[in-house]
Amino acid sequence: MLSPGTQAPDFTLRCTPDQSVSLSELRGQPVVLAFYPADWSPVCGDQMALYNETLDEFQEFQAELIGISVDGAWCHDAFAKHNKLHFPLLADFEPKGAVARAYGVYDEKDGTCERALFVIDSDGIIHWSYVSPTGVNPGANGILSALEDLRTKSETTPAAK
Repeated sequence: MLSPGTQAPDFTLRCTPDQSVSLSELRGQPVVLAFYPADWSPVCGDQMALYNETLDEFQEFQAELIGISVDGAWCHDAFAKHNKLHFPLLADFEPKGAVARAYGVYDEKDGTCERALFVIDSDGIIHWSYVSPTGVNPGANGILSALEDLRTKSETTPAAK
């Protein structure tokens, strides 16, 4: 798993069957990447629902939240509509798990993403990362603490001239 201080690998993935999102498009603001094993699994559904409920808190930090799994864009579309999710789910579908592999969180045995979280700063550097056991919802507290730490760090660091 990539550790803090590492440049986050750029990627472009489908968020709908006909639209894509690139990490580089989000530079200038913090980004939360929430890798998860699969749409429709109970723990994943709970985790994404929790993030949907706490989306306002992420947005207080001007952070963009993105969910990523190896499911296809059509599956994500149905899952997001069913759960009324208000953040993008990206399909790390083909080549399967390429982005999860780049971040060191692809589970070769199961063919899915691990349940991993990354907070990336506005310059594209990983600020915080965490892997949770597959059957455990990691919650939002770690993400919010990392975003608070990132804000504090940016407020105390003089702007470069």
